Amino acid sequence: MKLSILLSQSTRRLFVLSSRHDPAQPIAPPNANPYFQNLIMPAQLQQAIAATREAGALTLQYFGGAFEVAYKDRNDPLTAADLQADAYLKQALRDLRPDCGWLSEETVDDRQRLHKEALWIVDPIDGTREFVEGIPEYVVAVALVEGGEPTLAVIYNPAQEEVFAAVSGSGTFRNGQRVFCSEVQSLGQATAIVSRSETKRGEIDPFRPHLGAIRPVGSVAYKLALVAAGAGDLNFSVQDKNEWDVCAGDLLVREAGGLMHTCDQQVRIYNQVDTLIPGGLAAGNAPLVSHILHLMHEQKQ
Repeated sequence: MKLSILLSQSTRRLFVLSSRHDPAQPIAPPNANPYFQNLIMPAQLQQAIAATREAGALTLQYFGGAFEVAYKDRNDPLTAADLQADAYLKQALRDLRPDCGWLSEETVDDRQRLHKEALWIVDPIDGTREFVEGIPEYVVAVALVEGGEPTLAVIYNPAQEEVFAAVSGSGTFRNGQRVFCSEVQSLGQATAIVSRSETKRGEIDPFRPHLGAIRPVGSVAYKLALVAAGAGDLNFSVQDKNEWDVCAGDLLVREAGGLMHTCDQQVRIYNQVDTLIPGGLAAGNAPLVSHILHLMHEQKQ
């Protein structure tokens, strides 16, 4: 299998990025995560985990080293690792399900996806800022959506060797162990996993008096995965998100007994014309999500 990365001119500038992986060299076939070897899983999930882990392995060739960074805009970095992981996943996942459409942060949107019953929604590196800074809080996020609903999800943190996976109706697993959302129902006792950027900008400050603790974390998808695994009680954000940021994490939270609601208290239906999710969101168990969305609404008054 050969990878070729096409860098095209954006609306702002042309990016030329260096790569430490030789595209002429074949990539070894993906291996399933050893943590899941004793589980009986659908073949489609096994293959999706394997592809996601292989994309993560590509990113590790860069992580912690020296590489060029370009910017799609002032606060949105782009690296060769993003593009290589994206190209690998596009080929591997389309080989797995040729009938599916494709939506990825690093691929120009093909509106043909809107006519597909099923599609892959992918963020090849969610948390690129953390990736660039050498902070091990970035992930590869993959979701399969059918009829607007996520039905399969894999989130992989290659720097910490964490694999979160779910299939609709079968629960959420972290490294092969079944996990669940927290049962804490009081905001005053809850630890909220929140955005590093929003914390730095002071956007979380109005909520601090209502919360037990604040834990800033990088990637949006990783925050949702941690909440699904009970490593935090709640995740909320006051900023816009995109479908590729949250789709995989949404299913993880659902299958762990929680929910993810947009700021208007709606469940997201995916594969929309406009992939932007405006105004933020919240995820966790139902009482905490209800409480924090009420506070978010009050803050906007």
